[in-house]
Formats: sequence, structure tokens, C-alpha cells
Amino acid sequence: MKILVWLGILSVSTMPVLAQAKPEDGGHEFQVWTGGGHSVPGGTSDTSVWNAGVRFGWVLTRPHGPGILKGRFEYVLDATPLFILWQKYNTAYGGGFSPLGLKWDFASRGVIEPYLELNGGILFTDKNVPIGTSAVNFTSAAAFGMHLFGEKYAWSLEARYMHISNAGLATPNPGINTVQVRVGVGKFWHP
Repeated sequence: MKILVWLGILSVSTMPVLAQAKPEDGGHEFQVWTGGGHSVPGGTSDTSVWNAGVRFGWVLTRPHGPGILKGRFEYVLDATPLFILWQKYNTAYGGGFSPLGLKWDFASRGVIEPYLELNGGILFTDKNVPIGTSAVNFTSAAAFGMHLFGEKYAWSLEARYMHISNAGLATPNPGINTVQVRVGVGKFWHP
């Protein structure tokens, strides 16, 4: 945990010396983000979530694709040291990481660049999530968002659907489906 904190501090402290760039092949992304939302039908109800974390990404391709679908492929990793779930009878605190993040950065439209994302990871909590199941869960998510490029930083705003489930590690396995809004601030740069 200390290593992640120091890496975050080091990355943020070096940001001012990096010129703001847009995603380009061979480039990188660093972002600090937070988000929250509420459960939706299809799983356990009456659950709210809030999480915060950091992201590191690698832009892997040059722009390709037809017309409005033209864009770049990016691989992203998320570390989520803060994850809070307000359940009907208790509050669970936890953290996790998402080692599988697949992101399509559409070609830039001026200062706005939309993106689509799919990711998966693992979540560890101090209480069973949902209640009566397991403290170890897996996450899968789909998001639609946009980067807003400023003078120094790239802001992001997205809508995210996240499924939280123990994948059969415990019975029952009702899962939690949430819709969240996530906001982030970060940098793209080319080494």
C-alpha cells in the first residue's frame, strides 16, 4: 500500500513538467479518479457505492477505423484503494484493482474526446458483499465517457455500469449491479 501511495505522489509531482498531450500511439495516461452510484435492478437492491483510485494507461495503436468510429486502443490498469459500499444493514470498506482494462479512445473532436471502456478486477472488503456471501468479489464494468482537454490536465467524466459478484465462491451469489458517475483528472504524455 505504501508503494502505491509513493508511486502516486511521484507521478502527480512530475505532472507539471509534462506538457498536456492527447492520446497518441506509444503515449501514457495517469489519472486520479472518484465515482459513486447506486444499485439498479438485477441484483441486490438498496446499496450505494463510492470509490476512488488511480489509473495508468498505455496507448497501443495509431488511429484507425471508419468515420466517427476512428480511434486508438488503450490498455489501462486501475488501483482502487478506497471502496465503500453502504448496504441495507451495514457498511463495507475495501479496496481492489482492475488489471484488465480495455479502452477505445475515439479520435479527438477539439478539446473533447469520447471513449468506451470494458474492465475487470477484484474487490476485497472487511464485510461480506452482499450481506451473507463473501468478502472477496470480482468486478466487471462497462463505461462511456469523455476526456475534456485543458491547458495542463485532461478531465474525464463518465457513466459506468459495474457488476460486483463472488463468481460462485460462496452461496448465494446475488451480486450487485450499480450505475455510477466517475470524475477524474490526469495527464496524457508521450515519453
